[in-house]
Amino acid sequence: MLLSATFTHTQAQIRKIPAEVTEAFKAKYPNTKNAEWQDKITSFQVNYEMDDVKYQSKFSNKGEWIQTEKMMDEAALPPEVKDGYNKSKFTDWELKSVTWVQSRENGVQYRLYIRKNGLEKKYLYFDKGGRLVKDAITI
Repeated sequence: MLLSATFTHTQAQIRKIPAEVTEAFKAKYPNTKNAEWQDKITSFQVNYEMDDVKYQSKFSNKGEWIQTEKMMDEAALPPEVKDGYNKSKFTDWELKSVTWVQSRENGVQYRLYIRKNGLEKKYLYFDKGGRLVKDAITI
């Protein structure tokens, strides 16, 4: 099993990032710096800076944009999202981090990472209007 994991990790690092992927990234985000690519087998992930903000984007193997995200301060959450969270059943959980997520499928959402008693962990996804659209258990 360890050999398999090592081989998979090694294989993931060997494959060259296809030109259509890097070209799609440059076309969508032309003013970036410090781009670092990672092969995620089924997609490619790029970490980069734009306007002094750190982002992470994912592209398919064919160069189709999938998703972009950035960490943000809780204070920067739109009032609708703050209100949605405050009205949810999770207000007694500890809010650990907030991420702005834009995806091809769901548009803009806000992902809140929350914990309860240090044991239970969840991601809450809110739309721009403050509606809780998904809660997912995390490991």
